[in-house]
This record gives sequence, structure tokens and C-alpha cells, in this order.
Amino acid sequence: MGKGSGASIRGQILTRIHPDAFAELVKGRRIASVTGTNGKTTTTHFLAAALRTGLGPDADRLVTNADGANLHYGIASSLAKAPHADIAVLETDERVVKDLIVHGRPEVLVLLNFSRDQLDRNHEIKFLARSWRDALANAGSDGPVVVANSDDPLVVWAASDVKKVIWVDTASTWTADAALCPQCGSLLQRDNPSQDAPTGAWDCPGCDLTEPPADYRVRGTDIELPSGERVASALNVPGAFNVANAACALAAAVEFGVSVPDALAGFSTVRAPAGRFAVTSIGDSLLRLVLSKNPAGWSESLPLLSSDPVILAIDSVAADGKDVSWLWDVDFEQLRGRRVICSGPRAYDLAVRLEYGDVTHEVISDVSDAVRAVRGTSEPVDVIATYTPFQKLLKMAGLR
Repeated sequence: MGKGSGASIRGQILTRIHPDAFAELVKGRRIASVTGTNGKTTTTHFLAAALRTGLGPDADRLVTNADGANLHYGIASSLAKAPHADIAVLETDERVVKDLIVHGRPEVLVLLNFSRDQLDRNHEIKFLARSWRDALANAGSDGPVVVANSDDPLVVWAASDVKKVIWVDTASTWTADAALCPQCGSLLQRDNPSQDAPTGAWDCPGCDLTEPPADYRVRGTDIELPSGERVASALNVPGAFNVANAACALAAAVEFGVSVPDALAGFSTVRAPAGRFAVTSIGDSLLRLVLSKNPAGWSESLPLLSSDPVILAIDSVAADGKDVSWLWDVDFEQLRGRRVICSGPRAYDLAVRLEYGDVTHEVISDVSDAVRAVRGTSEPVDVIATYTPFQKLLKMAGLR
């Protein structure tokens, strides 16, 4: 019908026919799961590529939900297509982590970050962190080895009672979702920032929750290993946040038995995970597509923009989150001086935000018209879009 990849509807039909399909399909496999607000898809691609490289000629033993369908339906759909694959790398929605721990007993669980996202659906992010914490506590000694972001207080709190945690210092720059201690509610303190720690290490003055010493560290475009050796990430996707994603994937891959050289070689094969950062043509327009859905994601993506003009596409259906108040937490002021095109069904909400930020802009609500408005450029025009317009762009480009 041309409505998408079919991953979700296939899983819905499967689980309607057999309600226990998810629970049965995740059993009996070695599972590495990746979850968090931002970076799940790219990190899953990194990890899957690393494991495939490590497996060599046995790479067909691995299955992954590479198209980003990360709810029960999507996971069941992907696994059903590979019943004999004994290794699974699964992108997992934050709300599905509990069920995956209970039924799938993952070997490794990567916890990337927590940020406000789809507040009408997920509500306060501390509730999600508590669900992770409770699920890991209930799993006890049967629980997974956790690879966790030591820069994120909510992640540290969620993983603080796990049998084995591999901490990754991701050199995060976003702190707006982590002002208060999730354990006691005190205002967190941070020490002096440095080049290696842009926001400084965090600590709670009211209880014992503090940033743990890291095993792996992001150092510019390098990753520092537990031995102290630095290795070049050498990625083919842009952004400091993707070096952080790669560091987490590297820690998980090594825990899964993959050598560091094999993991890094696998990472280099990842170029446009599920269409993210793809450079593509739509008609006579050359575009670079970037997906961002929340303030943390936009704060990382906006500095990547190098084109003039740029297109920003916003929607607010269920997949994007219906609440667009997050627009006021994004530093759009950095776009002053460029031609900015606001597009998507909520283009006028974005236009109001840009008006207050003194950013010159024009509104072209239809994404197809916005793309045509930048045709003929010799260099790619950067497009940042929330989920639904991003998927429309992928379809227009023939990438989905």
C-alpha cells in the first residue's frame, strides 16, 4: 500500500494471532539491547555491524530490527523473519525494556540517556527511569550486564544496583533534563568543565549518588579504552553525539566477545542508519536528512547544519509527540543570518518560536513544496525533521 516498511503492521497481525509471540520469539537467543531517548537506532546499527564483523562468515546468525521498529510489534516482526538466528541486536523502546528483561533475559543492555520526549505519551522521564531500575533489580543475578552513560544522572540511578555495569563517559553537553537528583531531589552540583568534560562531573550534595568513574571515555573523536589506550572512532556519520553512541556500542561489543579492531571496522560500514544523515536527491533538490525529535536531539543537530538555506520540518502526530512546547527549549537563535524554511503541519508553531528568536524565516507548510523551493543547489541542503516528516522525506527519496 506504500504506507511504510510494513514492520509494525506485520507485528500487529502476528501478535493478534498469537498474543505470546513477543515473549516466545525473544527466548533462547543471545540478546544485546539498546535503549534510551536519543541515539538508539544509530547505536543499534553500530553494534550490529560490530557483531557481524566479529562473526565473519557466520554473520547470518544475527538478526536486528534495523528499521527502527522498536516496540513489541516491531521486535516480534523482525525476530519472526529470522527464527534460526541465535544472536539478536535489538533497538528497544524505553517502555519495552521491562518486558524484554523479563522474557528475553538480554546478555547486554545499553542505556544511552534520558531526555524529555513525547511528553503526552511518556510523561515524566523519571517514571521511565524507575521502571528500568525496578526491572533490573527484579532480574537480580539473572539480569544483563549494563553498559551505561555515566554523564546522565537518571541512567546512573537506574543502573546503580546492577550486578555489573560498564560505565561510559560520553562527554555530554546537554544537562537541561538532569538538574535534580533522581534519588533525593537535591539540586545537582557540577565541578569545573574542561575540554574532556564539557559540563563538568556531577554530584549530589544530599545523598551518595555521584558520577561514577568511567571505563570508556569519549575524547574528541577518539574513544579511550579501559586500558588507557585511545582509538580513533573513524565514523562515517557526523556529530560528537555519534562518537558517544559508538563508545557505548564498542563497550557492548567487547562485552559480547568482539575485538576492538573488529568493532571499529564494523562501525566504519555504517553510513546512513535508517536514513539518518543520508545525502539524497528528491527531484532536482539535493538534501542531507537529519532526524531530531526533542530538545536534546535538536541541540546536537543544529550545530551540524552547514547549508544556507536550511529546512526545519515539524509535526505533532502520535509518532512525534503531540506536545510541541519543547520548541521553546531549543537554541534556534544560532540560525540567525540564514534563510530558514519552516515546514510540516506545525510550521507556524515553529515560525512563532523563530520570530521570538529574531531568526528570519519563511513558512512553506507542505514538505514537498519546501523541497522544491531549494532545488538546483550544488551542495546538499540540510533538513532537520521530526519523525513523521522525516519518514515522508525518506519515502520521497525512495529510501523507504
